[in-house]
Amino acid sequence: MKPRARQQGATLLALLLIATVATAAVLLSAFSGSSVERAREQRTHALLAQASEALIGFAALHGRLPRPGTGRERAQPCASEADCTGLLPWRDLGLPAADNWGHELRYSVTPAFTVAPLARTAVIATKRVLSRDANGTLFFIAGQESCTLAAQCAPAVILSRGRSDTLDSQDEAGNLAASVDFMQRPRSSEPRAPGGVFDDLLVTIPLHTMYERMAAAKTLP
Repeated sequence: MKPRARQQGATLLALLLIATVATAAVLLSAFSGSSVERAREQRTHALLAQASEALIGFAALHGRLPRPGTGRERAQPCASEADCTGLLPWRDLGLPAADNWGHELRYSVTPAFTVAPLARTAVIATKRVLSRDANGTLFFIAGQESCTLAAQCAPAVILSRGRSDTLDSQDEAGNLAASVDFMQRPRSSEPRAPGGVFDDLLVTIPLHTMYERMAAAKTLP
């Protein structure tokens, strides 16, 4: 091989090596980023489960669920579903201040469940959670069309806004404005998906479990 040809070959090899390293770096960065996000999501799922347990413990101790508030629950009674929707009172519950994206958890509770003593033969849990099928059609995953004594919905909902806070997403914007009906569906980064981009995380308080714990603690008449 002539010197000039050898030089050109070496140059091409060097360029190929640089391109390979750059591609590997991009792929590694994307993989690392997705791993970090998965870890944050898992930790936030754990925090939501912890918050649910803390709320049930609060009810067992006080005979009611707390009202929303910034750190501490608000002092004023809830006059409406909107009044009883806001931020989780994390100080009262002994929880971290924020999820793994730095957002305080949102919290919505049926007003009647913030007043002790709870008359379980009279109070109706009002929170409902919906999802979407592959065609975007809504269906209930917690509660139903009508919340009644015989067919209760959920007494409270805890919500993490996830990584994004996309106000042009129909379902995420709906969760920020909701006081009764909330959305939970698989994560999507596709703006054209039914309901738009979505990465909110949500749990409900199981009414039966809460009543059982309250009854065992003798705080449920």
